[in-house]
Amino acid sequence: MRFGLDVPISGEYADPRLLAELAYDAEQAGWNGFFLQDGLAGGVPMIDPWIGLAAVALRTERMRIGVFLTPLPRRRPWEVARQATTIDRLSGGRLIFGGALGHSEVDFTPFGDVWDARVRAERLDEALDVVTGLWGGEPYSYAGRHFRIDQAQLQPTPVQWPRIPVWLAAGWPRRRPLRRAARWDGVYLMTNNQQTNESLSIDDLAAAARFAAQERVAAGREGPFDIAANAMARSSDDPQVAAFAEAGGSWWVELDIYGSADAYRRRIRQGPPADI
Repeated sequence: MRFGLDVPISGEYADPRLLAELAYDAEQAGWNGFFLQDGLAGGVPMIDPWIGLAAVALRTERMRIGVFLTPLPRRRPWEVARQATTIDRLSGGRLIFGGALGHSEVDFTPFGDVWDARVRAERLDEALDVVTGLWGGEPYSYAGRHFRIDQAQLQPTPVQWPRIPVWLAAGWPRRRPLRRAARWDGVYLMTNNQQTNESLSIDDLAAAARFAAQERVAAGREGPFDIAANAMARSSDDPQVAAFAEAGGSWWVELDIYGSADAYRRRIRQGPPADI
């Protein structure tokens, strides 16, 4: 199992230099991943996550990095494809691409973007096709309901081949988003159970892992599939760490619950649960 950090880009964190420093500390402490959140509006200081991720890439050498999660329905997918390729090359092939429908209406409707869930789902599926199609480096055409491309070619290609890993957001026990994620390379499970609104439990995690595995078999998908979720350890020998892995979790991702960047830095420097 691997251990990552889900890092804000707003408030105190709206500073690429600070994010780069935290990422350096995280890598030195033995964390495996450093993932920036995404947002656009809301009345608080906020930076562009892809520019922040460039600073992170230049300050680290080993960790996986990514933007978790890019709301593709409000983005131009060809621009996202270029941004992801640039970060993948800048980092030496360490990017994980995270995609989602978008979690906040304030990032959509004030700018004239559609918030309707069905439309966002359609746009997400089409945008994923476009982004991954353009990563191939060859002339690419696409004709969808929302996006059209005629023999477009983006060069250079990402470092990772045949493509950058793609994870998608999903909330258990909602089947459709998890079924979508199962067609790709991983899922980032939402923090709360979507029916009870309680924190995602180990049983929820195990059920989601079983469902994703069944869907991958049904779709004829082979190869590894990552299951990431938020969790917090109380000590280095917290039994929930082993339970998380046994339930099928492959990425334990900790959030900032500490109230300040300084407090989060102290937690980061302690290292992942095995090193607390």
